[in-house]
Amino acid sequence: MWRSDYDALQAQYQQSQAENQQLQSQLAASNAQVSRLQGAIKYTVNSDLLFPSGGWQMSRQGQQIISRLAQKLAPTQQNKLVVTGFTDNTPIGPALQREGVASNEILSQKRAENVMQFLISQGVKPDLVQAQGFGDANPIASNDTPKGRAQNRRVEITLGGPAS
Repeated sequence: MWRSDYDALQAQYQQSQAENQQLQSQLAASNAQVSRLQGAIKYTVNSDLLFPSGGWQMSRQGQQIISRLAQKLAPTQQNKLVVTGFTDNTPIGPALQREGVASNEILSQKRAENVMQFLISQGVKPDLVQAQGFGDANPIASNDTPKGRAQNRRVEITLGGPAS
């Protein structure tokens, strides 16, 4: 009995590893990055792939990228997901200000919430996902160059430990 349970768990683990590898390959093809943190997995997607310039509603391409991730996460989700939005330090323009987006922090929050709502629409459990926006805080590159600013405009989806 014990041996068959072990074999079943081993097979399940190997299948999960293969599926994770496939997801990582798909995300890499869309210029997303996957990194392992202590007890968590972080998926980082450049905002330029998800949203039109200055917008917070996901593009069709963005929906396709996030849909692939949701297809992997939703069926067996038991862990918390945190969707975190970031921007560069470019000031918010007048058009966005007229729409009520007064700061980069608000823009990043709206983007994170949009991704969160899309994940939920794709089957991710609403009670296990949250969104937060940090604006231009926590840059991963210099905001002094266009390339650096592009790297700082991102959404991170962190799959943490089991929900308590």
